[in-house]
Amino acid sequence: MTVIETLTQNKKLLSPVFSDKTGKPGVFGFRGNLVLKDAAKLADEARPPEIMADQVILSTDSEKINFLGCHVDSLAHLSLIVETLRPYLDVQGKYFVFAGNIDISNRYYIELGGIGFYVLPLDEATVWNELLECLNLDRGDIKRLSSGEKIDAVADAAAKFSGKFQTITFEEGLAVMGPVRIPENRPV
Repeated sequence: MTVIETLTQNKKLLSPVFSDKTGKPGVFGFRGNLVLKDAAKLADEARPPEIMADQVILSTDSEKINFLGCHVDSLAHLSLIVETLRPYLDVQGKYFVFAGNIDISNRYYIELGGIGFYVLPLDEATVWNELLECLNLDRGDIKRLSSGEKIDAVADAAAKFSGKFQTITFEEGLAVMGPVRIPENRPV
């Protein structure tokens, strides 16, 4: 069973825009939402997740996630990402988390649980657009690719990424993060 199948079966991946093989043999991609914390259940009622990462883009082989890009409302949710995805994260992977409550002028590299994360602000753009800009990918170059091939292109560019962000600890990040702000009409 693939990572995506396992996460889907465990009800951690929701609202897939894409969930299938990409253009590369043995590689699978996903775009949608990731459940980080389930809501308390009362009886048998279905409740929406308490905390989610949205605008998730991930690329995985059958065992490990080699690329992840997502948005969370708070930098504090980074620990929930590690907790949720721990068995599938790889020290060689490239993971980009856009946090809604860090200063727009800051970019951090945070290691948590032995895994490195590039943490960036997300103001009004989408994770997809921000990643294209961060990874210096031209929209025109990937415009005609299939959805899976686009994920491959972003994951390949991320694998080569060596941007220098300010290295801080998770605790230092928690100390400098601002209040959670949820803008009206945020892009999906």
